[in-house]
Amino acid sequence: MSGDSPALQADPPAFLADPALRAVLAALPEARLVGGCVRDALAGLPVADIDLATPEPPDSVMQRLCSAGLKAVPTGIAHGTVTAVALHRGFEITTLRRDVETDGRHALVAFTSDWREDAARRDFTINAMSMTPDGAVFDYFDGVADLRAKRVRFVGVAAERIAEDYLRVLRFFRFWARYGAGPPDRAATQAIAAAVAGLARLSAERVWGELRRILAADDPRGAVELMQTLGVLQAVLPEGAAPHRLAALTGCGAPPDPLLRLVALLDGDALALSDRLRLSGAERDRLIALRAAPAPPPDASDAALRRALAEAPRRVVEGRIWLAGGDAALLSRLAATATPEFTLRGRDLAAAGVPPGPAMGAMLSSLRDWWLDGGCSADPQAELARRLRAG
Repeated sequence: MSGDSPALQADPPAFLADPALRAVLAALPEARLVGGCVRDALAGLPVADIDLATPEPPDSVMQRLCSAGLKAVPTGIAHGTVTAVALHRGFEITTLRRDVETDGRHALVAFTSDWREDAARRDFTINAMSMTPDGAVFDYFDGVADLRAKRVRFVGVAAERIAEDYLRVLRFFRFWARYGAGPPDRAATQAIAAAVAGLARLSAERVWGELRRILAADDPRGAVELMQTLGVLQAVLPEGAAPHRLAALTGCGAPPDPLLRLVALLDGDALALSDRLRLSGAERDRLIALRAAPAPPPDASDAALRRALAEAPRRVVEGRIWLAGGDAALLSRLAATATPEFTLRGRDLAAAGVPPGPAMGAMLSSLRDWWLDGGCSADPQAELARRLRAG
């Protein structure tokens, strides 16, 4: 809609009664709620992060917050962002902005007092709405209608929004996975298909950050299939992708674990992908461990389950079972199996008279193999004593 009158007068969502938020809004009467909290409140979904925008310049925002007895932190003041702290909670407040210049990754912005101008620089119509503290919704680009129709649509000309920041290609699939249904917006898909090459300009961290969010959706199958159709999946996973395996994992009821889903989707070198996307050490280790060994078979013995838990973290063993089809009985048995612990250490061998050096390491390794072969239930301390007596 045009002009600056509310498109919708909704009942104020429950989160607006939060005392900390009310304190911030009292200090900044011109501020509105913006972005995801408005979208999710209108969609009837839980609201997580609460962001605000205001026509007031950052220095005025800081002054008003301090005058109200609230802490004001200049977290990104050059870009118009101040964090207000009330009752030990933080709220990000950004001065209205307009784009002066963009290069596909970064934008040079200028402050404005025009709410519509600020909304016009946002990515999707469902993210471009704002709400006053009494529940009035300002919707300049028909985001309410798109939200109700489960349609993800770029603000204005899709190709222009993408050219401003190519990460918006991946953000489209993230929001499509959560809010979309039915045929995707044709203007969006055409612009995305034409912009695939621009993804190469994004940092690995930004790509993995969005891919992780896509894979964390309740059901990412439709979004991933659309990514493949438009050539996006091949661009972000050049190592190879197997969407049918992701579909099988999701279909068997596995938890919405992004890394587990990445393992299912990946049809290539896990280490190469980890290095290219700059996964954290913990993510890399788990990704490789999930692919390092097969899941225990459905008829695995209790001893085999104990061995599996002795050789890999429980989360990894459980993930392998999900990747193999998620046998419910096997998962139940695994949950009931205590994690065994090999209790011998080098100091135990030293106390028993074994001299330090290669011989100690070899004996410790041999004892652990013996313990594993026996199903992780025998006493390695007793076996050490037996071997020492036997000379």
